[in-house]
Amino acid sequence: MKTKHLRLMQRTYVILFFGFMYLPIAYMILFSFNESKGYALFTGFTTKWYASLLTNSSILRALVVSLEVALVSAVVATVLGTAASLGIAGMNRTSRLVITNITYIPVVNPEIITGISLMLLFVAYQRFAAGVSWLPDTIMGMPTLLIAHVAFNVPYVIFNVSPKLRQLDIHLYEAALDLGCAPKQAFFKVILPEISPAILSSFLICLTYSIDDFMISYFNCGTVETLPIAIYSMTRRKVSPEIYALSTIMFGAILAVILLSNVLEGRRYKRDLNAQQQM
Repeated sequence: MKTKHLRLMQRTYVILFFGFMYLPIAYMILFSFNESKGYALFTGFTTKWYASLLTNSSILRALVVSLEVALVSAVVATVLGTAASLGIAGMNRTSRLVITNITYIPVVNPEIITGISLMLLFVAYQRFAAGVSWLPDTIMGMPTLLIAHVAFNVPYVIFNVSPKLRQLDIHLYEAALDLGCAPKQAFFKVILPEISPAILSSFLICLTYSIDDFMISYFNCGTVETLPIAIYSMTRRKVSPEIYALSTIMFGAILAVILLSNVLEGRRYKRDLNAQQQM
């Protein structure tokens, strides 16, 4: 009897949890096909907001800027974070603990503090560069936006890659060196394949956080407008259903990337498992 009630409670909890997480998204997707601009009453099915989205230059321009910043910053942050993780893994225990705690500060730090501090840094640089002829003194815009996004993404990469490095069997790397591999070859043939799932997940996290970020971008964008900033400017009036359509497309694209990543990871796991069984 207790087991039956426990299972019922577990199922109820799961239903409520997923309902709380995904019902708002389902509601948004439904009203992206709503004929009227209202979001309280569904008056009829239409795809005109998707067609209108393709002709809205301001939203598309903001989307392109967000994607450019997200892709570039995610790639740079993933490379820097992976390199930093390798360096931290090679430290002694005390140094590794100190660096890890320092790296953790930007993660728990409120975004408004990070955004304002970066803005002050860039303003101070511009004042300094104004007196030096060979330094560019007008960097507010895309350069500061990229630097800011890389800065807040790197810690997330470190905290994703470092645990994978700690799980890695160092004897595999040493065996590759003993069998004639150069350190560079051993890294690309042994270390990198083992940590590649963590690197991929770090890249996807950076990509998502960068597209989603508003607070840090708002203080460091200059005259450049990202998609969250464009949506924020619309909320002063009324959010257009075109934003619902764009959000639905983005949700579908991100979901497809996640599913593809899981499928590839599942195939890789089965391939490694079959290789171990054959040995």
